[in-house]
Amino acid sequence: MPRAPRYIALTLCLITSGAAAFPLNSKKAPENTTDLLSIQQALLTAIPKAKAATVCIEISGGSGSGVIISPDGLIMTAAHVSTGVGKDVVIIMPNGEKLTGETLGLMAEFDAALVKITSPKPTAGFPTVEIDKTNAPKLGDWIFSLGHSGGFDKTRGAVARIGRLVRVANTTFQTDGTLIGGDSGGPLFDMDGRLIGIHSRVGQQAGMNMHVPVDVFIGGWDEMLASHFIGEGPFAQKPEKGKGYLGLATTNVPDGLKVTKVGKKSPAEAAGIREGDILHTINGTSLATREEMQALLAELAAGDKLEVKLTRTGNDETILLRLGSR
Repeated sequence: MPRAPRYIALTLCLITSGAAAFPLNSKKAPENTTDLLSIQQALLTAIPKAKAATVCIEISGGSGSGVIISPDGLIMTAAHVSTGVGKDVVIIMPNGEKLTGETLGLMAEFDAALVKITSPKPTAGFPTVEIDKTNAPKLGDWIFSLGHSGGFDKTRGAVARIGRLVRVANTTFQTDGTLIGGDSGGPLFDMDGRLIGIHSRVGQQAGMNMHVPVDVFIGGWDEMLASHFIGEGPFAQKPEKGKGYLGLATTNVPDGLKVTKVGKKSPAEAAGIREGDILHTINGTSLATREEMQALLAELAAGDKLEVKLTRTGNDETILLRLGSR
């Protein structure tokens, strides 16, 4: 695993340097009522802050979970929740407030991803959790999980489950806590309320679930923060160039391309491009011929952003859109 970049502590300003292990981690099982009450008290102490930062992520008709780890709205989640780089998402806060967000980079092999809230942040910043960077979790440690099981429910809130680490590997934790669909991408905590992992695969059998350790995220942090798609599957697939769909026809004119037809229900129509518009540039590249536009689109994929500068009835306009899928 690559070493964490030197500035990681600045970006993840809430990383802790270590804390005493939960006392009951050294026992095979609770031995008496006092032990059970200790588990209860630890959960009651840690869960309010953890829940405040656990969000629902809605994208492409589905939903998963994530957790905010910086006051400016950086979120850790699973790659199979974010599904790609530069995608628009809806972030639902615990109080039901819906915010806009965008997927940053991901690690397709390990199921790790970052998302950024793009809505304005509150004056005091977004609620956050503390991250454990000590690589301290051990086999048998008590843990608790949060996630928006089955999707967001304001009345219920994020669901908490308690369990233990039953397997610890370099790139995977396995727990016996119960997770279901919608929990993916949600946070895994130690009993001191420190983030130790992100939910990845929900087991076919209850209580057999996989999580991505924080260390995996830190190993690819620079590239994910720079919106890079890292690795090859199985948790996310790179978009295929040339498969993006714009949905318009043009003809060459002296100062650009004149739109002669806009496809119904196409990305072009949804963005407001009209017949008669004169297209001048796409993503800063000047357009002189249809062939030039086709060559430019051939290098783009479904979901890629376009900034189109055009003239309509003598007025210059800029239109932002995303390519659809062929």
